[in-house]
Amino acid sequence: MTLSNSTPTAPVSMPDKTMRDAPTMEAPKTEPAAAPLIETHNASVHFGKTVALQELSLTVPQGTIFGLIGPSGCGKTTTVRLLAGLYKPTEGEVRVLGEIPTQFKMETRERIGYMPQQFVLYPQLSVWENLNFVASLYGMPLLKRNNRLNELLDFVELRNHKRKLGSQLSGGMQRRLAVAAALVNQPTLIFADEPTAGIDPVLRAKFWENFRALREQGCTLFVTTQYVGEAAHCDYVGVMREGRLLHLDTPENLRRKALGGEVIRLVVDTPHVRDALVRLDAHPAVNQVQRSYREPGQLFVYTDDAATTLPTLVTHLDSGSGIQVRSIDKYEPPFDDVFVNLVKTDEAKWENN
Repeated sequence: MTLSNSTPTAPVSMPDKTMRDAPTMEAPKTEPAAAPLIETHNASVHFGKTVALQELSLTVPQGTIFGLIGPSGCGKTTTVRLLAGLYKPTEGEVRVLGEIPTQFKMETRERIGYMPQQFVLYPQLSVWENLNFVASLYGMPLLKRNNRLNELLDFVELRNHKRKLGSQLSGGMQRRLAVAAALVNQPTLIFADEPTAGIDPVLRAKFWENFRALREQGCTLFVTTQYVGEAAHCDYVGVMREGRLLHLDTPENLRRKALGGEVIRLVVDTPHVRDALVRLDAHPAVNQVQRSYREPGQLFVYTDDAATTLPTLVTHLDSGSGIQVRSIDKYEPPFDDVFVNLVKTDEAKWENN
C-alpha cells in the first residue's frame, strides 16, 4: 500500500460475538494480488469556489478494511461519492476496480455495494420488500433470491422483523437493513459511509464484527466514520481534515507517529513517584515520562521500542532506590488521543509554514 500530549485513557473492550455468523457467500471476484482496488492521484473536487476535497492520493489493496476518519464536514462523504462515481474529479485521477468511476461498466457496478450515510430505502415497504426490491434490480432469480435474503436477514439479525415497515424500524435497525441491502449482490467492494453513526456502542461493535467477517470472505471495505476510536478495527487508516488527507498508515504506525514511539504504563508506590520520574528520565531508552494525576503512582513512559525497553525499567528503578513497581505493561492509547496529537502536530507545521 502507498503510504503517504495528552494523558492516555483506558481502552474500550469490544464484545466477541457478531450479530450472526456471516452468510454463506459465493467467493467474490477478485483482482490480481498486485492490483489495488482503489487508486487516486491528486484528486480534487470543487463545488464552484468551494474546495470540498483537495489533492487526494491513496491506494487501497484488496481484502482489507480501509477506514477514513475525521470530524463531520471534513470531506469523507465527498470522497465516497467520488470513488463510487457520483462525483467527477475537478482535477486529478481516480480508478476503482481498474475503471474510471463515472464510466463504470454495468458488470463493474454490480461488483460494488454502497451504504449511504442516510436511510434511503422505502419507508412504506417492509424489511423483506425493501431487500426483495434491491435483489430485483440485479435480476436475481426468485429461488436464489429467497435463500439469499434470508441469509442476509440472519446476518443482520432482522429475520424476526422482516414484516415491519421501514418507517417502523429504529435507527439502528434501519442501519442494519442498509447493510443487508448493500450486500445483496455479493459485492467485491463495499462503500459504507458512516455506517455506525447515531447507534449505541454495543451495536457499533457488532457492525465491526460483521465487517471483519466480510473481509475474511475476500471483500474489500471502504468505511468512513467520525468515531475516531473505530480506526483500531481497520487495516489501514486515512486521517482527514478540512478536505485534505493528512495521514495514511496502519493503526499501529499512526500511534507511533502521534506519540513519537510506543508507550509503557507503569505503576509504582505513591511515596516514590518523584524518585521514579527522575530515574526514568535518566534512562537512555526513555524519550519522555508523563505522570497521571487520575491514578496516584501511574506513569506513562514513551520509548522507541516498548518490547526492548520494558524489561530494563524494573531493574533500573529497583537498584537500591526502594521504589516498588506494582505493575508494568505496554499501553496502546485510544485513537481519540492519537487523532488529537496528529492534528496538533499538523497545526504546528502549518503555523510554522
